[in-house]
This record gives sequence, C-alpha cells and structure tokens, in this order.
Amino acid sequence: MAVPFLAVLALLAAGAVRTDAAGETLTGSGSTLVAPLLAAWNTDYSARTGTSISYVASGSTLGIAAITQRTVDFGASDAPLTADQFAAAKGVVQIPWALSATVLSYRISGVTGGLRLAPAAIAGIYLGQLRYWDDPAIVKLNPTLKLPHDAIRPVYRSDGSGDTFAFTSFLAKTSAPWKSKIGAGTVAPFPTGEGVKGNGGVAAAIQGESGAIGYLGFSYALSSHLPVTAILNRAGRYALPGIRGIAAAAATLTSVPPGNGVSIVDPPASEPTAYPVSTFTYVIVPRQSPKAAALRKFVFYGLTAGQPLGAKLGFAPIPRVILVAGEKTLKQIQ
Repeated sequence: MAVPFLAVLALLAAGAVRTDAAGETLTGSGSTLVAPLLAAWNTDYSARTGTSISYVASGSTLGIAAITQRTVDFGASDAPLTADQFAAAKGVVQIPWALSATVLSYRISGVTGGLRLAPAAIAGIYLGQLRYWDDPAIVKLNPTLKLPHDAIRPVYRSDGSGDTFAFTSFLAKTSAPWKSKIGAGTVAPFPTGEGVKGNGGVAAAIQGESGAIGYLGFSYALSSHLPVTAILNRAGRYALPGIRGIAAAAATLTSVPPGNGVSIVDPPASEPTAYPVSTFTYVIVPRQSPKAAALRKFVFYGLTAGQPLGAKLGFAPIPRVILVAGEKTLKQIQ
C-alpha cells in the first residue's frame, strides 16, 4: 500500500521517516530528492517485511558524510561518489536505485505556466547577466507569454546537494561561460541569487517571492503545485519533466561503468522527448555490514517491487541496464 502523498509531505516536514513497526530498522540519511519515494517505500516495505526504514533527508553531501562515518546503515546521494569520496568511505558500493529529474520552477506575475528556457538563458540568469523577465533573450524564447519588467530572483541550494550537481553539470555541458566560471559540483559559487537549504526551502522561496526561479527535485514541484519550465534539449525540442521525458533520457544509457556512476544530463538527440536535467539517485552501502542481509533485501526491493510506487511522485522506472548492474553490485554486500 502506497503512503498518501500528503502523508509523505508531513513526514518530510518532520525531517525524517519513522515507523514503530516491530522488527529490524535500517537507518539512512542524505538526498532530499529521493525522500518522498523512500517515505512511500517505508510504508510498503515495513508492511511486507516488518523491517522499517528511518531516513533523514539531510542533503546528499551530509548523506555521504554519514555513511563515511558509519553513523547510518546507508547513505543516499543524487551525485555519484568521486574517487576521493570512495577512498574516504573505505569499502562502500553505490547503486543507482531511483530515477527522477531536477526541474526549474518559478513565480512570475501574470504567468501561470508555459515558460520555456534554453541553456544559454538559464546560465545567463544564474550568472546575473539576465536580470529582468522581459529581457529580449527570454522574450524571444517565449513569444506567446506577456513577461513583466520584474527583477529575476534566482534561488539555489546553499547546502551540499545532488540537485545542484545535476543542475550545474547540465549547465557545464551546455554553456561555455558557465563551465569556465562556475563548473559542476554539489556546491557552487553562484554569483547572484538567494541560497536556501533543502528542496523544501527552494519550493518555499519560490512561492514566497514574485520573480523567483529555482531548481528543485521534481516531486517537490509537483507537491507544491509549482509550474515547471520546458527546457531546450539537444534534439532542439522544449522538453518537460514528465515520466516519459525522464525515461527517454535514461533510455540513452547503454552501459554502466565500474563503480556505477552515470550521468544522463544533456542526453543525445536520439531521444527527442528526453528531459535534459534527468538524474539517477544512489544508495551507498558498506560492503561489510552486520545488517548486510537486510540491506541487500531492501535495496533489491527498491530496484524491483518498489519502482511502481514512484510514478505519482515524479520517478520513472529504472532501465534494465541499471537493474542488472544493481543486482550484480548487491552481491558485494556481505
């Protein structure tokens, strides 16, 4: 049984997902993007098995730190581990176990939807080069919208975030000025705008101030009833972050490298409906754990039976190539 979405939000607002079900408890920390899905999984999985999941949506950077320090049973991150992070964590594996998107939502006076942006315009906004919504570069992309002469108020994540990683990775691939000045990472030196913590903080900032635009996990845009921006992809089409567009981006993935770190931002033009800021999110698990059997069972559930619970939360099913890699990696957890 899937947890009702309003109940998911209440759990997230409390900062953690808890149950009092009898049996084993697995603790986790990290990605806020995947937290709504983990809340749904927890309800279903604890009913199936008696094992409950206690998860704190602390952000990807803190999730990596928590599993590195072994203060949790698993970490979760929307950014794959770097070589240095793998070394510091001393014996972990990472498995892509969920698939969603980082989206741009906005609040513009007189505009209820239909905003379209190309990568150059997005970079220009976050570099502070485009300062008003009726800038000619934005108007040209949106000839049917009546854009006001209101200041653009960019919002970004101040905490270490996988959404920041996906967003900046996309811009680094599509904008030479962004690549040279900012680059990609879970944190970034944004030259303009307001920094806030968590996906919930971004959603609140957008809702609270006219002219705002910010990037956040797709499920949070859905739950907050925020409009999402159509973004120009490599096929020359403006794509929206629906399940179809996210799945199309993942369909361009034909193999998984050692370590399971993959990127599907700015996917090739072979999938014309692909949403260009789609992202996997990862579970990070020690190879050696006293809860190895329970961890293997739960992660396998997430990769298989748990996938359909993501549809209403903005998560597309993982492709078969990811499932095969995940099943193979699970055998390393002992």
